[in-house]
Amino acid sequence: MSLHIGNNRHNLNNAHSANTLNMTEGNPYRLIVQFAMPVFLSQVFQQLYNAADSVIVGQYLGTDALAAVSSSGSLIFLFISFFNGTALGAGVVISHCFGAGDEPGVSRAIHTDLAMGIVSGLVLTAAGVAFTPTLLVWMDTDPEVLPEAIEYFRYYFLGAIAVVLYNICTGIMNALGDSRRPLIYLIISSMTNVVLDLLFVGGFGWGVWSAAFATTVSQAVSCVLCLYHLTRKGHIYSVSFRKIRFHWETLKQILRYGLPSGVQNSVTGLANVFVQTQINSFAKFATAGFGSQSRIEGFAFIPIASFNMALTTFIGQNLGAKQYDRAKNGARFGIIAAMILAEIIGLLYYISAPYLIALFDDSPEVIAYGVRQARIECLFYFLLAFSHTVAAICRGAGKAFVPMIIMLSTWCALRIAYISVVMHIFGEIVYIYWAYPLTWATSSVIYLVYFLFSDWMLTPEEKRQKKSKFLKQSR
Repeated sequence: MSLHIGNNRHNLNNAHSANTLNMTEGNPYRLIVQFAMPVFLSQVFQQLYNAADSVIVGQYLGTDALAAVSSSGSLIFLFISFFNGTALGAGVVISHCFGAGDEPGVSRAIHTDLAMGIVSGLVLTAAGVAFTPTLLVWMDTDPEVLPEAIEYFRYYFLGAIAVVLYNICTGIMNALGDSRRPLIYLIISSMTNVVLDLLFVGGFGWGVWSAAFATTVSQAVSCVLCLYHLTRKGHIYSVSFRKIRFHWETLKQILRYGLPSGVQNSVTGLANVFVQTQINSFAKFATAGFGSQSRIEGFAFIPIASFNMALTTFIGQNLGAKQYDRAKNGARFGIIAAMILAEIIGLLYYISAPYLIALFDDSPEVIAYGVRQARIECLFYFLLAFSHTVAAICRGAGKAFVPMIIMLSTWCALRIAYISVVMHIFGEIVYIYWAYPLTWATSSVIYLVYFLFSDWMLTPEEKRQKKSKFLKQSR
């Protein structure tokens, strides 16, 4: 059996040497950084999708249009995050199979993942278009911006299947250590998005719906490029459209690893919708300020997200290869690096917040709301980084259920309970902003205890073997 696995791993490495990164050999710190750098640049361009719409809409169409775009951000995250979170399970399965040299397992996981993406994308498109008005009214969206918010949201979700398939394709490549090609494709699609935004909104003077349409076209471009690469011949992970179907045993594995992440993302998204609803009740300037700050925070947290994606792949591949000490050392390095980087970014953001918020909308009211929130939250980014990094480690180890429970109890239940109480007592928007650092701190304490005192690297079977060995030695 060991010879078979070794040969398969040799075949995988030979086939992927030009396109993937084997993270089970070599300096772990260098490999994590090497993997994270293209992911970092990819995340920058990914955020351009979101920021370009907001900046161009805010500058050309005004505060009402910016508020319309901002009011739908939490809903978009709520819908898409469940499917993307579930797809993370496929990345764990693929990286484990790749690390163990299981070539057939890699192929089954990839084709099952794509089948799941097609079905999920179709469901998401239909649900997003159908329920837009009801959900936006439920979120207490300002009546002045509601018609434009409905337009933007519906056009955005016409391209939902492209969003889901793009994320699945990049997840496949990332799980195999290929973080460079997703970067190239994302640069192309991001540039397309910016050009179309300027053309539709700035040039033609079309409404806010055209910004969503530009995003939809751009996402379709990135999806087509990814699929084209994956279907090329000569790679172990080449996709055949005829093989795209559900392999049920593999699907069970994907759902076991991914469903907790999907539930975690969607319920956290639901909590964010609750927060957005509370923000919307303070009218359009508060909504625009909150939306602008969220866009900037998305950029600010990109380096940490890049480390997290690298760590998930690193942990998955090394635990698949049974290299436990290597996985532990990589995890420690990732946590320390992410926390230091996050706090440096937080300090820079604290200083530059007024100028960055003004890029989206230079209204004094919008800037005041955005800066106030930014300066409450950004000095606590090290706590956010710690929670996200340990969660990424857990997902790479196949322990997605752990971050799901922690996030649901702190970032969802505790956050909603806190906001409900303080808004009933005080009714001031500043208390909503404090919900974030307070819940980040709570989750960080729980994650620290889990990371230090649990056998997070071991599978259930390995834990049983360890316990059995201990009992025998104690007799």
